[in-house]
Amino acid sequence: MAMEIARRVRAAGGRALLVGGYVRDRLMGVASKDIDIEVYGVTPAALRGVLSALGEVYDKGASFCVLGLRHYDLDIAMPRRESRTGLKHTDFDVSVDPFLSFEEASRRRDFTVNAMMLDPLTGEVIDCWRGRDDLERRVIRHVSDETFGDDPLRVFRAAQFAARLRASIAPETVALSRTLDVTHISRERVWEELSKALDKADAPSVFFRSLQEMGQLAPFFPEINALPDEAFETAMGRADTAASLRGEAAEPLRFALAMLLTPFPEAYGDGQARALAQVARLTAAVYTRRYVQNMLALRERPGALCRAQAAPLDTRLMFDESLCPRDLALMGVALADEAARDAARAYLMARVADYEARAAQPMLTGRDLMAAGYAPDARMKERLAYARRLHFGDLSPAAALEAVEARYPRT
Repeated sequence: MAMEIARRVRAAGGRALLVGGYVRDRLMGVASKDIDIEVYGVTPAALRGVLSALGEVYDKGASFCVLGLRHYDLDIAMPRRESRTGLKHTDFDVSVDPFLSFEEASRRRDFTVNAMMLDPLTGEVIDCWRGRDDLERRVIRHVSDETFGDDPLRVFRAAQFAARLRASIAPETVALSRTLDVTHISRERVWEELSKALDKADAPSVFFRSLQEMGQLAPFFPEINALPDEAFETAMGRADTAASLRGEAAEPLRFALAMLLTPFPEAYGDGQARALAQVARLTAAVYTRRYVQNMLALRERPGALCRAQAAPLDTRLMFDESLCPRDLALMGVALADEAARDAARAYLMARVADYEARAAQPMLTGRDLMAAGYAPDARMKERLAYARRLHFGDLSPAAALEAVEARYPRT
């Protein structure tokens, strides 16, 4: 569809170019579904006419004059000038000018590697800011001193691109980023950039080290910034270890976050509370907080049980306390000494498979207990906990009921 749009725009006397991340990824040989189109040389009304002939046109970002075509994941825009009018990320005065030069239109882009354009019909790459050179050298460099500070989130974008591309940030970009006030950025936008680093980078530690270099780690990551040097280095190493294991995690992003924060309980008496305070600065998601809290509380047990080659009941009960048993097993693998990691993997993955198999078997329930004559009183929770323990000790529901009746006689 992007090609068809380009052909029809050309027939109308204009030019439709692919811009931004798609061009960067293509030059790196990376497949990308992030397709943004910028259309030059035709009026807004003429562009709507071209698109209307292809499907239903709708406004994707009315304040930035971005159009979409129903059923296609495309952003279709026109060259524009922007000037900041307030502190929100939507506070811009935007004026569309389809006859801007390529250089002027791309001046508003954040980094040179994201400012390249590609003509899909000819294959020509239009590179006004030498982004291709920076991409080859793995350098993140801002396009314009005048426009870079319009969106201070670019500080965090620089850090996540440095992590994902294994790149350095140009000294002049570091210096400029040090001058920007990022405190009014919403935590949701910072979380989005952090998520990309944790979820996509081979070395997420580069994200945090880059923010540290730019003097911007403290505003949103004060607890991480305050870690003693040794604990900080441990956190960075564990974040990178988590990245190497993300393909096996049930919750890759949350697993990476929990791994990053594992040094807190080791560094502080109130380390778990500090870790959760750091999570709260980044996201309001209740499950993310519960997941991290649960993983940190159980973090040492997989390793201890592995070293002891514990009986099945012990590992089953541990995994039953976990919100995500497979990720807890994976944490045990990640925290094992490198020389013992293969053995830890074999043991813990076998034990979590054993837990899952046993958990899938019929179990004595509260309904069963009530059917046997127990009232749903204050002790029901205690009876059910005992019944669950018996289940993981391989008792059948009938045998478990007999054991419950022996321990908790009906009155």
